[in-house]
Amino acid sequence: MSHAPRDWQELTRLTGGRSLMVERVRIADSGVAIEGAFALPRLAELSHEDQVFVAAFVGAHGSIKEMEQVFGVSYPTIKARLTRLAAALDPIEREEVAPVQAAPRAAVLDRLAAGEIDADEAVRLLRGSA
Repeated sequence: MSHAPRDWQELTRLTGGRSLMVERVRIADSGVAIEGAFALPRLAELSHEDQVFVAAFVGAHGSIKEMEQVFGVSYPTIKARLTRLAAALDPIEREEVAPVQAAPRAAVLDRLAAGEIDADEAVRLLRGSA
């Protein structure tokens, strides 16, 4: 029985945005527990609302147009929230970032045709320098 999403929301509410340190982790299906001092990833430190926003943004493949529709707000509102979240998540340590592979050509061209990205972004994605 897992209540992880609700429990995580409640934990986020109770801590009021203060930093957390996890001291014990248990692997659910094995009963193995590990104790120590584990910092949460930056994404886990965001408010529940910001976590939902980030998940929706990833689900929308970074399409601000789709985010406007999902959240019913304007382009500047989405951009402002992304700017705020980028500042909250920065700086990301270089070792945390996996090497970027070139995006599949057809997917990039589809996004370009749909107006989700501009030509400069398409070139950057095709070269794998995202």
